[in-house]
Amino acid sequence: MVQQEVVVKNRLGLHTRPAASLVKLAAKYKSEFYLERDGYRVNGKSIIGVMTLAAEQGSRILLMFEGEDEEAALTTVVDFFDRGFDEL
Repeated sequence: MVQQEVVVKNRLGLHTRPAASLVKLAAKYKSEFYLERDGYRVNGKSIIGVMTLAAEQGSRILLMFEGEDEEAALTTVVDFFDRGFDEL
């Protein structure tokens, strides 16, 4: 298992469009994917789960991957967060 904390950078937070993009991006990998915020863990491949985090700008989220392609998946998703979901 690999994990890394990220910060939501864009002004609108993890709203519907980036949540959908995140789920679509994660679906490309075989690894299990979870996000955790304030002790609440959700499946990162579920749009409903991701949306329930209600992560606004500045939120700290722990990304966790477990599986054969966990390193590649983590790198890709961290980059997506670092780019502000391509909304900066």
